[in-house]
Amino acid sequence: MQSSTPASGGPLTCPRCAVQYPLDQRFCERCGMPLVYAGKSGEEPITETHERARKVKPQYARGEPVKVGFARNQSEAELIQGLLLEEGIPSFLKRSRGFDVPDFLAAGPRDVLVPEAAAEAARELLASTEIESEGEERGELRGQAALADSNTAVSPLRLALWIFVCLIAATVIVWLLYLATS
Repeated sequence: MQSSTPASGGPLTCPRCAVQYPLDQRFCERCGMPLVYAGKSGEEPITETHERARKVKPQYARGEPVKVGFARNQSEAELIQGLLLEEGIPSFLKRSRGFDVPDFLAAGPRDVLVPEAAAEAARELLASTEIESEGEERGELRGQAALADSNTAVSPLRLALWIFVCLIAATVIVWLLYLATS
């Protein structure tokens, strides 16, 4: 269980508010930013996660979270996070609106968020790596959904026709059963 007050002198620090936290924390309780390793000179990070946190450039860690990308699933989102981290841009993932069903934890689309200071650099990086940005991806998904809807959509006239055909078939079956029993 995480403590409600940050521990002073902890090895993790919020890049936005400079509050220090112990190793078991992942995000700042005040602003929600991912914590970065604030090790002392000559001190090695304890885990791979801390090593990754050391890559974050402080100039990219300021501002409110801004959505810069969209991923179709968890693994694609982690790939985008890795690309951003290589450039020193901190990021975190959030399930896309409407896809927060806990049954399939790794399934469903994700939004990639970065601090405001890193938004421009993140968009340029994602555009240069040919990863579709939020608008392109959403547009493609809308186009696919519209195509699927047009293929499976049933017009009211077609529905009425099928209901009429079923009623005629049911009437014929009832009439045949009546003739067979009389």
